Formats: sequence, structure tokens, C-alpha cells
Amino acid sequence: MATNPNDWNTSIIKEFRTNEGKVGGFFEGKPVLLLHHAGAKSGTERVNPLMYRKEGDNYVVFASKGGAPRNPDWFHNLKANPICSIEVGTDAVDVTARVATPEEREAIYARQAKEYPQFAEYAQQTSRTIPVVVLEPKG
Repeated sequence: MATNPNDWNTSIIKEFRTNEGKVGGFFEGKPVLLLHHAGAKSGTERVNPLMYRKEGDNYVVFASKGGAPRNPDWFHNLKANPICSIEVGTDAVDVTARVATPEEREAIYARQAKEYPQFAEYAQQTSRTIPVVVLEPKG
């Protein structure tokens, strides 16, 4: 198994694309999308596999970083460059990212933590409030 996070992401991305959006290992049986975003300073395209949930027509992702003390880099990038795209299954979707309001965040995160208890654990492992990002499809 890859120990470098970039190698791990690369292997998950390859598996995702080979299997029409399905992956095993940590993500086995969980909803996963590929988030395409631009680096905040570099503008370089980055791709991150993330668990998501559907909320109406929107996709929602969680800046949990496994309960780490800092937000993931992709969160910083989305705040700087909210126009991005995702791969869900075999579909590519252009989206605009926004940070959920405190009220939205509370309700959405509670649903996610109930369905996937590791999200409750992540919240307990860190002193920061884990951001919830709403990805709104364009058009």
C-alpha cells in the first residue's frame, strides 16, 4: 500500500476510473467522488477522492482530514477558487463550491456522522469545527 498521500490518491483515482466510480479498501461501499480543483496560489489542477453525500441536487463534502488539527489543502483551494468540477460514477459535473452556513453544516454533519460514525470520531479528534462544503451543480 502506498504511504505517500499523493501515491494513495493516484491509486484511488485510477481504481475509481477503472471501476466506474467504485473503489475498495477504506472507501469500500461508500459514496466517493473525485474533486477537481485549482491550487489557491499555483492554479495547478489537483484531484482528490472524497466521500460525499447528496443533499437535494447538491453534493456535499467534508473537510475532515481524518480529524487532523488543520483543514485539508483542498478546502483552502476551494475557498480561493470555488469554480470546480467533480467526477461521480462516470459523470463529470461542473460545480460551484461554497461553505455551508452554520445551520446547514450542523444538520448535514449530524446526518453524515449518524450514517458514517467515523465522522463523529473525526469531530471528537480535533478542536476545529470541520467545514462542510456544498458543491452546487451549474445549470
